[in-house]
Amino acid sequence: MIRKALFSGTFDPFTLGHDAIVRRGLLLFDEIIIGMGINAEKNTFFSLEERMSKISTLYSDNKRISVSAYDTLTLDFALQSGVNFILRGIRNSIDFEYEKNMAVIHRKLSGIETVFLFSEPEYDAISSSLVRDFILHKKDISTFIPIKK
Repeated sequence: MIRKALFSGTFDPFTLGHDAIVRRGLLLFDEIIIGMGINAEKNTFFSLEERMSKISTLYSDNKRISVSAYDTLTLDFALQSGVNFILRGIRNSIDFEYEKNMAVIHRKLSGIETVFLFSEPEYDAISSSLVRDFILHKKDISTFIPIKK
């Protein structure tokens, strides 16, 4: 059986913490879909096209990673994509409580298991909202976002 996971989020922007979860996830899964949920009620800083382009470029040399957008429930997208797992990153206890509840619901409704990876300590404080705030105030964000080498 191919172990295929969905790592979903808004990724506005995609941070080093997100990148670390994907790279560690590759140790567990054969394929990872990075799925960007489209939420009409959420105002994003970067356009969907910009976010997809940056993430696709970052992983362009890795055939095990694909990038997709969806405007359905994450669970529906997971089912449509044929994934066996949902991959989630946990930075703190607030993340854990929310993600635990979602994992229980997803498993109950679909049988899809959620796998949690705790963030590495150096990325605990990095959030997309923090990075957006730095961008708005014209601060250097290069230490918070992955750059393709």
